[in-house]
Amino acid sequence: MSDIALTPPRKSFVARYPAVLIFLATLAIFTVGVTVLAEGFGIGVISTSFVKTLGKTLCLCMVALAMDLVWGYCGILSLGHMAFFGIGGYAIGMWLMYARTEIIVTASLANAPLPPTPGEVSDGIATQIFGVVGASEFPPIWALAHSFPLQLAAVLIVPGLLAFVFGWLAFRSRVTGVYLSILTQAMTLALSLFLFQNDSGLRGNNGLSGLQNLPGLDHVPQSTISIVFLWASALALALAFALCSWVISGKFGSVIRAIRDDEARVRFLGYSVEAYKLLIFTFTAVIAGIAGALYYPQAGIINPAEIAPIASIYLAVWVAIGGRGKLYGAVIGAAFVSLLSTWFTGGQAPDINLGFYSIQWVDWWTILLGISFVAVTIFAPRGIGGLFDLISERRAPNRHGAALGPGAGALQEKEADQ
Repeated sequence: MSDIALTPPRKSFVARYPAVLIFLATLAIFTVGVTVLAEGFGIGVISTSFVKTLGKTLCLCMVALAMDLVWGYCGILSLGHMAFFGIGGYAIGMWLMYARTEIIVTASLANAPLPPTPGEVSDGIATQIFGVVGASEFPPIWALAHSFPLQLAAVLIVPGLLAFVFGWLAFRSRVTGVYLSILTQAMTLALSLFLFQNDSGLRGNNGLSGLQNLPGLDHVPQSTISIVFLWASALALALAFALCSWVISGKFGSVIRAIRDDEARVRFLGYSVEAYKLLIFTFTAVIAGIAGALYYPQAGIINPAEIAPIASIYLAVWVAIGGRGKLYGAVIGAAFVSLLSTWFTGGQAPDINLGFYSIQWVDWWTILLGISFVAVTIFAPRGIGGLFDLISERRAPNRHGAALGPGAGALQEKEADQ
C-alpha cells in the first residue's frame, strides 16, 4: 500500500481550530440577543446608550486582536496601535463632518435670492467647521473629505502607510525590545501633540464632533442606528478574528511565533525577520484603523486625547489581563476591562464610605486597573484566557486515530485495532 493511501485526509480549517467556530457562534448569539432586547428592534430592555457602549466594546475587542497578534504572537510590544485606531476615526470623521455640514449650509443658503455657487457652499462649510479655531478655509488635508469612498480608503491606507514607514525604519535598524516600545510611544506622543495644535487641520483640541449624526439619516432614530453599528462592529470583529486565526494557523504563524521566542535563531535559519515583522505590524495597523472607523461614529466625538500614549498602554493592559498569545484572550480582556471601566467611571459603582475616607471609584479605577495588571503578570501570566486552557488540559485527550509512528504513512490506531 502506498504512503498516499495511508495518509489521513487533511482536516478543514474549522475542524483544526474549533475555537474559531465557537467564537463566531458566541458572537452571533450575543449580537442577536442584544438586538432582541434593545430599543431599536426589540423589546426595549437595553437602552440605546448601552447598545452603543456594547458596540464600542466590540471595536475595542477588534483593536485588542491586532495588539495580541503583534505582541502576543510576534513579540513586538507596540505602544502606538491606538494611534492607528485614532487615525481611522479621524479619517471617517472628516467625511461625516463635511457631509453633515454640507447639508446644513445648503439648506441655509437655499433661501438666498440667487442660487449659491459651489464656491460659496464650500466657503460656508469651511467656516462652519473651522470657525471654532479661527479659520475659514479648508486645510489641504481635507481635499478628499467630500468623497466617502476616498475617505473610506484612507481608513485603510493612512494607518497602513504610517505603520509601514515607521516599521521599515525601525526594523531595518534592528531596534527591538524596550527600545522599540519607546519608539512607538514616542510616535504616538508626537502625533497627539501635533493634533492638539489648531493649525493641524483637524480642529486641535476641539477634535471632530457630531459624528453620531449620519448624513441624510436625520429621520432614523439613534436607537436604530445604534443597532446597525452594533451589527457592523460584530461583523468586523468576526472577520478580524477569523482572519487573524488563519494567519497564525500556517507557516506564517509558526515563523512569527519563532521570532517572538528566538529572533536571532530565526534569522540564522535564513528567514527575513524584518519582512515578517513589517508585514504583521502593517497588517495589524490596518485592523486598528478599521476598528477606529467603526468606534468613533458610535462615540460621537474624537479628539487628540484619544491618541495619547496612555490609551495604547491601556490596550496592552487589556491584552495582558485577557491572556497574551491567545486571540480569544485578547477579546475577553478588552471586553471585561472596558465594560468594568464604564461601570466604575460612569458613576454606576457605589462609593464606599469608610468613615475616615470615602472611596470614589472614579478616582480609584486607574489604580485598581494597575494593581490588577501587576497581579495578573505575577500570579496568572496566562490571564483570564488561561482558565479555558486549564479546563481543556484536564480533559482526557481523544487519541483515536492517532499515528503510531513518526512517518507520514505510519500505522494508525484504528488500523492497529483491526
